[in-house]
Amino acid sequence: MPSSATSKSSDLDALLVIARPDLNDRLGRWLDNLSDERRLSDKTLVAYERDVRQFLRFLTDHLGGAPGLKDIRDLRPADFRAFMARRRRGGAQSRSLARGMAGIRSFLKFLERRGEINAAASDAVRPPRQARTLPKPVSAKDAIDLTSGDLAMESEPWIEARNAAVLTLLYGCGLRISEALSLTGRTAPKTGTKSLRIVGKGGKERIVPILPAVPEAIEAYLKLCPYVVKADGPLFLGARGGALNPRMIQLAMEKLRGALGLPDSATPHALRHSFATHLLAGGGDLRTIQELLGHASLSSTQIYTEIDAARLLEAYDQAHPRR
Repeated sequence: MPSSATSKSSDLDALLVIARPDLNDRLGRWLDNLSDERRLSDKTLVAYERDVRQFLRFLTDHLGGAPGLKDIRDLRPADFRAFMARRRRGGAQSRSLARGMAGIRSFLKFLERRGEINAAASDAVRPPRQARTLPKPVSAKDAIDLTSGDLAMESEPWIEARNAAVLTLLYGCGLRISEALSLTGRTAPKTGTKSLRIVGKGGKERIVPILPAVPEAIEAYLKLCPYVVKADGPLFLGARGGALNPRMIQLAMEKLRGALGLPDSATPHALRHSFATHLLAGGGDLRTIQELLGHASLSSTQIYTEIDAARLLEAYDQAHPRR
């Protein structure tokens, strides 16, 4: 959703028939807060505004008229459950329902911070449980092919080497793409480096071991790079010499998986999943893998045991003589 005042006004015009003037005023203030103070992305703003609009349409029918601030103040948990039930009957899935409630709660929390309502009723309603989806790692062979830099998918050899170095960090060290791109010329792993200090989510630090292939890939990139990589500057540079945008690595991965015939699930983050899955399959213990990935909770790491179990069952089904 555009953040301009004109665009916001048009959005509110669309809400006039399903909200009273006092509530429309609060909606405008909330949208301004999301855009100007919290600086949410346009995509998030669109989703939040749409979710609140759906809720107000429901309330217009549910209450017998366009809701005002007093109606919002008087909402009970049963009202929110009725809203989710109607959306479910309309075909909305759990993920959409949970996202919708997040947008509605954002608006209600905004009103609560202003001292205009108590948002406890919405807090008392749990969003529907979402089906747990397993990460989709690539095979060890495919991971090696993706990180080799031998497919000549880029017009510039140094860009090919750069992409290979980033992907090698993701697979060889289990890094998130943001962590790989946060490295500087000074912190870049060099030949003989045994470990790497990473600052991950929430500023949490961890130490990851370095395979010889990692500094080799980085040094190959540095030798070909036409720009000077400064000690305090980003290690990985874009085509014009600025900091590398993660989108460029995502696009590079799209080219690579197309060349290798891999599914859409073969993303840069899939290499981090592959790091964990292949370590577990090789005998690594969950606690160690948790530390290497920088997971705050062991439960986040345990999902990889489910991947391993699923693969074992698949192999069993394919190989057992009574299949």
